[in-house]
Amino acid sequence: MCRLLGYLGSTISLERILFDPPHSLIVQSYQPREMKEALLNADGFGIGWYHATQQTDPFTYKNILPAWSDVNLNSLSRYIESGRILAYVRSATPGQAVNLTNCQPFQFERMLFIHNGYIKEFRTSLYRLIRNRLRDPVYQAVEGTTDSEHIFGLLVNELTSAHKPTVAEALQTTLMILQELAELAEVKALVNVIICDGKQMVASRFAVGGIPPSLYWLQNDPKFPDSVIIASEPLFPGNWHSCPEQSIISVGEDLGINIKKLA
Repeated sequence: MCRLLGYLGSTISLERILFDPPHSLIVQSYQPREMKEALLNADGFGIGWYHATQQTDPFTYKNILPAWSDVNLNSLSRYIESGRILAYVRSATPGQAVNLTNCQPFQFERMLFIHNGYIKEFRTSLYRLIRNRLRDPVYQAVEGTTDSEHIFGLLVNELTSAHKPTVAEALQTTLMILQELAELAEVKALVNVIICDGKQMVASRFAVGGIPPSLYWLQNDPKFPDSVIIASEPLFPGNWHSCPEQSIISVGEDLGINIKKLA
């Protein structure tokens, strides 16, 4: 289990979203309030962001240290500015290696992806079933061992298919495939994700055989005007909305929000 954060809006320093809020993602790394299947997020972290003014591929910074122990993160966060940010703190699923290859965000071209949740007994349940679904270029691109990266592989497999779906459409198909496979194997799958392609942000709160982890969204708060924040837990007091279970939340370039309930 992990804690997630996505920000889309006006340009801010990373410090403002990662450190300044009283219940920031850094605080959530050692004192989460709504994690039900773990206690700490001490198995590394990752941040992805896009250049504030140039059309470039995204940048990432990852570490296997706990977020509170990285001596570089605070100073980097004061320096870096962006209007499109993803971040996560990791609680590794037992049996999954704590190394940089398994650290998120995962990247495909201009897309970044982070996942909170797990597939129960992944190596013996859905590992082979998912890999059998991947076309060879996507199969070869999977470098790590986590269920998270294999879920990302399914998403990339859909995005690069002949019918060229939107990100939200590809995510919905990915979730339906996971539901089919998890029900076939009779295992639980928790699939909260946040995706950004540099223009829009798409997220899910979804589970098979269980209750999905917490996920909230906040739009145009006085502390962060002209923005949308999606987070596993509220960062500060405000008009946070709980994302509905079994849903996809899309945030457009105009910061408009669309929530689609899945059958």
